[in-house]
Amino acid sequence: MFNWMTNIQHFYTNNFNNHYQLTNMEKIEELWQANSGDILGYALQVLGAIVILVIGMWLIKRVVNLFGKALIKRGVDATLLPTLKGVVRIALMVALLIAVINNFGADTTGLVAILGGMSLAIGLALQGSLANFAGGILILVLKPFKNGDVINVNGQTGSVQSISIVTTTLKTPDNRVIYMANGAVAGATTTNITQEPTRRWDFTCGIGYDDDFEKAKEIIQGLIAADNRFHKDPAPFVRVGNLGDSSVDITIRAWVDTSEYWNVHFDMIENIKKELDKAKISIPYPQRDIHVYNEK
Repeated sequence: MFNWMTNIQHFYTNNFNNHYQLTNMEKIEELWQANSGDILGYALQVLGAIVILVIGMWLIKRVVNLFGKALIKRGVDATLLPTLKGVVRIALMVALLIAVINNFGADTTGLVAILGGMSLAIGLALQGSLANFAGGILILVLKPFKNGDVINVNGQTGSVQSISIVTTTLKTPDNRVIYMANGAVAGATTTNITQEPTRRWDFTCGIGYDDDFEKAKEIIQGLIAADNRFHKDPAPFVRVGNLGDSSVDITIRAWVDTSEYWNVHFDMIENIKKELDKAKISIPYPQRDIHVYNEK
């Protein structure tokens, strides 16, 4: 009895399951026949988007690497390379994203407009920072100065310690550190004091009107000739340059290595003073005669 009931249950269960599976298969076939074209179209779009994404990523990597090599060949500062490559990579990634979205037939005009509006808003909000960023790029590309150069900019003189995208760091002769915004540095007149290997030493020495200026000239010329730090070409220049209120001014111009400039400067001032004193040639200072009259 028990076995008979069990067999009947299995019979109905198997027939019901077969009928249910048949019904599902028929529904799937109907759906496929009705939507096969759309499904294939979506599948091709997805496949196309994947292909565009893979090829685009590979091309972006290649383009960024080639761009970096081109910058290196042009001598662009290594500090600037990651930033410029990052900007190019972001721009290409945005273009790739638009291409992928466009592959699905979506209208990307609105997206481009949104991105443009966002860029404008960010640009206005970060106007000062972007000016410093642009100034840093100009400095690193044009290279008006480099690390170690002594420059004068915005009334500050010091050696360049570092150049970043946003700031330039100077160290003054008295060991102060100055951080200057690149926007201000790029827009200012900058004097690079140590860029050239040679520099002209200019000095004016005044002697009294009663002294022999020819002898003073010979003494100064002898000091220059005896100092090997002075260059023979261009030839040193020692001439009377001005007749001042209290002195006859002798103009001295001679070329030295930039690295020796300050050593020569202080040594020559001491030597000129010593030799003129030995020769009894005075170095006058401004004087004023006062006449006093007594009235009865």
